[in-house]
Amino acid sequence: MFYKDYFKNTSLSTNLLCNCTSVWYDFDMGDTHNINYNTGTSNRFDAIVIGSGISGGWAAKELCESGIKTLVLERGRDVKHIKDYPTATKHPWQFIHRGRISLELERENPIISKCYAFDESAQHFFVKDKEHPYIQEKPFDWIRGYQVGGKSLMWARETQRWSRFEFEAPLRDGFAVDWPIRYNDLAPWYSHVEKFAGISGNKDGIDNLPDGEFLPPWEFNCAEISMRRKVNAHYSNRRMLMGRCANLTQAGEIQLRQGRGQCQARNLCSRGCPYGGYFSSNSSTLPWAENTGNMTIRPDSVVHSILYDEKKERATGVRVIDAKTKQATEYFARVIFVNAACLNSNLILLNSTSRRFPEGLGNDHDILGKYIAFQNYRGSISAGIDGFSDEYYYGRRPVSPLMPNFRNVYKQEEDFQRGYLVFWGAYRNTGIDISQPGIGEDFKNIMSQAGDWSVYMSMQGEVIPKKSNHVRLSKDLQDEWGIPQLITSVAYDENDEKMVKDFLNQGAEILETAGCKNIIQNDNKQAPGLDIHEMGGIRMGKNPETSMLNKWNQLHKCKNVFVTDGSCMTSVGNQNPSLTFMAITARAAHHAIEEFKKGNL
Repeated sequence: MFYKDYFKNTSLSTNLLCNCTSVWYDFDMGDTHNINYNTGTSNRFDAIVIGSGISGGWAAKELCESGIKTLVLERGRDVKHIKDYPTATKHPWQFIHRGRISLELERENPIISKCYAFDESAQHFFVKDKEHPYIQEKPFDWIRGYQVGGKSLMWARETQRWSRFEFEAPLRDGFAVDWPIRYNDLAPWYSHVEKFAGISGNKDGIDNLPDGEFLPPWEFNCAEISMRRKVNAHYSNRRMLMGRCANLTQAGEIQLRQGRGQCQARNLCSRGCPYGGYFSSNSSTLPWAENTGNMTIRPDSVVHSILYDEKKERATGVRVIDAKTKQATEYFARVIFVNAACLNSNLILLNSTSRRFPEGLGNDHDILGKYIAFQNYRGSISAGIDGFSDEYYYGRRPVSPLMPNFRNVYKQEEDFQRGYLVFWGAYRNTGIDISQPGIGEDFKNIMSQAGDWSVYMSMQGEVIPKKSNHVRLSKDLQDEWGIPQLITSVAYDENDEKMVKDFLNQGAEILETAGCKNIIQNDNKQAPGLDIHEMGGIRMGKNPETSMLNKWNQLHKCKNVFVTDGSCMTSVGNQNPSLTFMAITARAAHHAIEEFKKGNL
């Protein structure tokens, strides 16, 4: 959409024309090469980072540490570490609905209410359905967090490295395009972010789950120890391991310098942690960037588009709509990092149109918004296990044990492509039957008794990127900031169905081997998106005709724009993606810093 169409179609046109800090001379063609750069220094920076979540926080930290004056734009409200965690220390009885959301809130939010972390204690960190509508051409549950820190405040904190097999997979198995980087390119950056963030885990020596820079691992409980011993002895290629996660089993020197402390095993992380026990932008990277004196952060800043100078063949800045006043302002910089989270980053680039790029910034070959992928969470299994009636465990461990992928690792072996990581664990039920009446001391004693042990298992499967899975902008509907609504057209395919079936069968076999009983398999049929691991649309690659970004995460066609959130991913792997986003961002930021100081950006 050209700027002339934008002004024609939005009720905000008067405010936009009157309040922008720049002068536009050629509205008819959407030309921005006549931007007035002499608008004062308050709107000019060395770098702009769009988004303050996990990847945006890392971009800000790395840039600011190197002396780069950086503006961080966040479309949501400000959230300060500790100060703005209103429910972090509340007890269950202090919530009106004891932590559950009301039926009215559930009816008003049929999408976000599906999320595991959306409850009475954390609802303030989630985007409500009606406040930010989008168009589902196919069912897609878009889970969002619009505030400083983004979803880093309520993420699940599982952090596994990718292996060489994930980076080699597209070329080996013939899907997507070849990654322009390999594991060895990213390995030192994994170490870089692990040391700073604080990742707990065990060095297990697994080919397809590389070891990292670990704090001590969390412990297995007694039932899990028994299960693990039996399974690891039975299979040569299936290993039950403790999970790796961004919760501090002990705070190292660098975490103490961040003002963070040891995880208290409360497992209330989605409320925000007053101890800084888990990694988030708010507790770690953003304060670190702020302490350099080089960061300016601007909440309530909805990014409309990136400005492009056709004569200079570069981006010059960002157009922002104030979330509250709806007034437009432009900010200028030599380097722009796009970290708005996958689908919003796609939306921003699609909306960044000009005479040079009428289909979106850098989109010469109809790649932008295409090949959206996600991770397959549909399969789960429950079971029971006998014994251990005289044993229990301490605290609420914030991480699940896992089993690395064992399908199609070294070569194609199954009738589906790629594979899945498995989460599993055991826990003890309460001894009370809540359907039975009771009162007084006897009832209290029954409530304090422990019941039988239960076991859970779930899959995290790799979805193959396809061009048909895409997002695009609506030509008819806009949000309240005058920005086109996003249309999602993403679905499962036959490969995904086969993978779910294989997991359910293999998972049941594994649990039977572990000594479990009453094994129940379940395909929840959840829509894509609820995994909250959407990736792609602005993928990396070697060929500008088939990818948007080069090996340094620069747009092929606009080298001073970097994209390092989930949208940059060429494929999705079977591991949790956030650690890879962090490592990719740190790597790209250091390249940008080097090029900036050489005068190449």
